[in-house]
Amino acid sequence: MKAGRVVLILTCLVVAGLGTWFVLAQWDVANRVATVSSALGAVAAVGVAIWAALRTTSGNSVRASRTGNATARGSGSSANTGVRVSGASGALRADRTGEATASGGGSANTGVDG
Repeated sequence: MKAGRVVLILTCLVVAGLGTWFVLAQWDVANRVATVSSALGAVAAVGVAIWAALRTTSGNSVRASRTGNATARGSGSSANTGVRVSGASGALRADRTGEATASGGGSANTGVDG
């Protein structure tokens, strides 16, 4: 199970639990717990927003997966079944790529070339 789905399920369970508890608790106690929960939730939301903003500005993610085969024949030709980039600033990943072959002075790439 992916982390995002786990966090969503846990959040729903916490909200449902707090909602049930608020219905059953005394008004004064529920009021205090609601105030503290709201304050902590607000601080957590700001922290998550800042974390997400910093995470997305660190570069793009490029992935090649399950690519076919490629052949380069002759000088100056190239075959690429992976990832070829110039000046990348993010995560580069190639998995389950096809076979890249070169002959006659060509170049071949089946992984990450950047």
